[in-house]
Amino acid sequence: MTEVSKGRAKGPDLKSLGRRLRELRGFDLSQEEFAKQLGISQSQLSKYERGIASPPAEILFAVKKRFGVSIDWLLTGERETS
Repeated sequence: MTEVSKGRAKGPDLKSLGRRLRELRGFDLSQEEFAKQLGISQSQLSKYERGIASPPAEILFAVKKRFGVSIDWLLTGERETS
């Protein structure tokens, strides 16, 4: 029985989402610099990157705008297809 069939939608894999955030940040930006650009603390960004906490929608939208990636990709790792 899948999570959806039990009546619960499965949420994003937070560790994978965190890896994608870290990938986007790259080596050019420190956590502190990236967090400042997103309007959050370095410790909160660290929680997102380690998969301990889920970023709220406004952070996902800020990352989307900053890097030109889709929210679908951030959450699932799947690229949009035309």
